Amino acid sequence: MVQRRNVDIGIADATLELLRTGGPRSVTVEAVAARSGIAKTTIYRRHRDRREMLSGALSRLTAPEPLAAQATGDDRLRWLIEHAVETVEDGIGYGGFAALLTDADPEFAAVFRQILVDQRAELESTIDAGKADGSIRADVDPATLIDAVVGAHIAERARTGEVADGWEQRLFDLFRPTVLA
Repeated sequence: MVQRRNVDIGIADATLELLRTGGPRSVTVEAVAARSGIAKTTIYRRHRDRREMLSGALSRLTAPEPLAAQATGDDRLRWLIEHAVETVEDGIGYGGFAALLTDADPEFAAVFRQILVDQRAELESTIDAGKADGSIRADVDPATLIDAVVGAHIAERARTGEVADGWEQRLFDLFRPTVLA
């Protein structure tokens, strides 16, 4: 059982690494096999095709570490920023994000957009919990807040070629008075 889990992790890690560095078109069963050292036949035993392999790897992005029930509004906002950014940086990467925007690989775009529905639901539920406990303003729209965080991250990368140290704190400081009750 441990060996199967290690193989599954190896496939997913290689898939995401290829996606981040080369975009979705670089993710093929052959490339994942070469990157991971796992035989193509083993990959095909676990995934029917490239789409299923991408879906399996990307689904790992939908389960961020949950917050404690007694989290403060500050905790919730920091968590949201961290996990929204993580989806881009440690998930699909900038190459995957560019392909998503341009629909350069419609198969990837369809898979990732479905994964985003699940991931966003988790982020939105954290915002809703903050609204329920009064730590986040009741009029905050979760989808718009998530879009603003991701958009700010992409804009920072586009403007400077990197995301500067301290950027997440600066974003937190900007959003805090607007979002928290």
